[in-house]
Amino acid sequence: MPHPVPEALDFLLARKSRPARTLTLPVPSPEQIVTLLTAAARVPDHGKLVPWRFVVLGRAALDRLAALVAGRGAQIGTEPEKIAKAVAQYRDSPLAVAVILSPRDTGRIPLLEQTLSAGAVCMNLCAAATAQGWGANWLTGWQASDRTFLHDGLGLEAHESLAGVIHIGSSTAETADRPRPDLDRITLWPEA
Repeated sequence: MPHPVPEALDFLLARKSRPARTLTLPVPSPEQIVTLLTAAARVPDHGKLVPWRFVVLGRAALDRLAALVAGRGAQIGTEPEKIAKAVAQYRDSPLAVAVILSPRDTGRIPLLEQTLSAGAVCMNLCAAATAQGWGANWLTGWQASDRTFLHDGLGLEAHESLAGVIHIGSSTAETADRPRPDLDRITLWPEA
């Protein structure tokens, strides 16, 4: 017999991201961050591998990453507009959590399942932050696939990748809801 939680469904039906550029201080306390990470980690994880980890990025780390993105972007010939956007992502953020995909080679659990689990962590973190009244936004950008940035900036090992950077803070602006998918166009109901 189902045990509905209508408040949870209402929350999910109304959930939306806040643009990272609209997030500011204050941010969650270290204790609140631990609660958010605990909620984020409650995702499907076939084989109990925990194929992800967190890097909490405060002001000093975000400033360091902004400088690294600027230098790295220029070094590899990234378009100036893309560099500026990536720099702002870190420079203007009050707090962020990098979710690192750290897959385990078990021979049993496919990489895709582990990757989807890391994506679920990102979504849970966004939802948990929003449920606690914070604004949250999941971003990546060109630097998310640059091995030098990932290694030097976030300490990733060769087998790891960046699932997402979740920016969290106080929202300074109400944002309009974006258009949502037309379910009739993306849903099949086969009869056999």
